[in-house]
Amino acid sequence: MKDTLTDANFPRTADLRVYHLGLRPGEVANRIVTVGSPSRAHTVASHFDAGLKPFELASERGFLTITGRYKGVPVSVVSIGMGHPNVDFFVREVRECLSGDMLIVRLGSCGSLIDVPVGSVVVPKSSVAVERNLDFDFVSPEESTEQPYRISKPVSADPELHSQVHKALAAAKPPDWNPVIVAGSVNASADSFYSSQGRQTSFPDQNETLIEYLQASVKDLATLEMETFWLYHLAVCWSGRKGTSGGIAAPPLATGPVEPTTSQPSTASARAIPKALAGHDTVIRAAAAHLVFASRTSQDFITPSQVAVLEEWAAKGVLDALVEMSIPADRVHAEEGSVWAL
Repeated sequence: MKDTLTDANFPRTADLRVYHLGLRPGEVANRIVTVGSPSRAHTVASHFDAGLKPFELASERGFLTITGRYKGVPVSVVSIGMGHPNVDFFVREVRECLSGDMLIVRLGSCGSLIDVPVGSVVVPKSSVAVERNLDFDFVSPEESTEQPYRISKPVSADPELHSQVHKALAAAKPPDWNPVIVAGSVNASADSFYSSQGRQTSFPDQNETLIEYLQASVKDLATLEMETFWLYHLAVCWSGRKGTSGGIAAPPLATGPVEPTTSQPSTASARAIPKALAGHDTVIRAAAAHLVFASRTSQDFITPSQVAVLEEWAAKGVLDALVEMSIPADRVHAEEGSVWAL
């Protein structure tokens, strides 16, 4: 094993595939929709142009990437599952597969904390992180001087992309769809579906008043979910750097590639890892659209038939938003050798 694992810092296969997503340069586009479930990824990809068969890769770690074109523009959709660790895998590994800018819109489900019907869409301008405080004594809370949950400072979406997502969703919304679209609100991303979102289980989570505490602490709080804060945070961290030397060494992880399931062989050559990765040269711009599946105030939950309709038009909306966003020509990944090349 020691002979084949030459760099544990950023594992990569001999043909430049990143370890968890299974991708290599030329298989993921600059404009990306990220979702939680593979079924939603396929709904997004169903809107891709019919003239180019989409590239599809399912990695051994459960990530699904579909890349094609929408209105002639290269676009990818990546299904990442749930939680902030998977957001971290996604953003960092795609970043190392891609030259130029990254524009990412999360299309995910959420619980609402405001009085809107299920089936509404919330476009958050910013997000806070809610984390279970591991220094708190959950067994003997009366003996602890700590708070059971911690709330971070807010981090913002990209203002232009946020505005474009709101505009495009409003245009895509069917006239007979009664639920609403809300923009300019704040999201809370929790590190648990249960304890850090105030759900009651048989564990002693000490979260009976957590939602009230969040509402009192965070102005304009509207939604609870598990991913958006970390997407916004990584985007701001990357784009806020002072600039570093571009390029990353290409340490082979193994003598051969992983064995992904792919519907189309990749035509991407195993060329050098992208060099245009200096912080002052490239940006990551992030926004989100939250589909309200559950109301935490009324306890209503969306029906499967509503989900199908909602995901269909919301997918079109976020794709429209992405292709309306311009990227400088010198900050777009090369088409030659890519899976989206015509």
